Amino acid sequence: MECREPGRPLLVSFSGVDGSGKSTQIETLVAALHGHGLKTRKLAFWDDVVVGVRYREGFVHQVYKSERGIGTPGKPVNRRDKNMRGWHLTLARHFLYLLDALHLCRVVARERRREGAVPVDVMVFDRYIYDELANLNLENPLSRLFVRFVHRFIPRPDIAYLLDADPAAARARKPEYPVDFTVQCRQAYFDLAAQLRTMTVIPAMPLPDTEQAVVAAAEELISLKQSSSDRASRRLSAA
Repeated sequence: MECREPGRPLLVSFSGVDGSGKSTQIETLVAALHGHGLKTRKLAFWDDVVVGVRYREGFVHQVYKSERGIGTPGKPVNRRDKNMRGWHLTLARHFLYLLDALHLCRVVARERRREGAVPVDVMVFDRYIYDELANLNLENPLSRLFVRFVHRFIPRPDIAYLLDADPAAARARKPEYPVDFTVQCRQAYFDLAAQLRTMTVIPAMPLPDTEQAVVAAAEELISLKQSSSDRASRRLSAA
């Protein structure tokens, strides 16, 4: 992790297949940060960053008959969006993901310079641009080049969690896509993490162990934040 300017909020992101437990682990992390006196702000990539959400949702609903809503164990949802394939969709995804990456830069910059708001120590993203990049065909050299290009200019999280999960278990928790597609997604995340080398992979394991791993990484984050503040205080005292 790279050091940040004193006073600048740290950035944390959670990525992983649907049903990997991102929401649960975000709450675990936020509780740990609050326990150390740090203020947080949660952002959802789909709601706060993605460009043209309403039109994109409307398109897949009208064209591919994708069902709306969030799947639950008692009420599965048949989603037909990111699991749809075709050369025209590949081109469209590259264009849309580029727009999202550019808007992500604006959102993070805006949050970091919020005036008149309560100071925030840590920004926590539920999903990140990585979740879109993992949906590209990373065996394609052009897509891999696109990933490297985007990764060069986006704000890089201080910790980018990648939550692993058993595909069948993830599908059972959040029934929206076929298991075979979830298997493909899981491998795509691993391939992306191997290419970027900046993601903290949390292996698939029982919930208490996962929470412990997330909190352990949070302790490192807290230490980084406190060390940065201490250095700033010493510089001000010396002045």
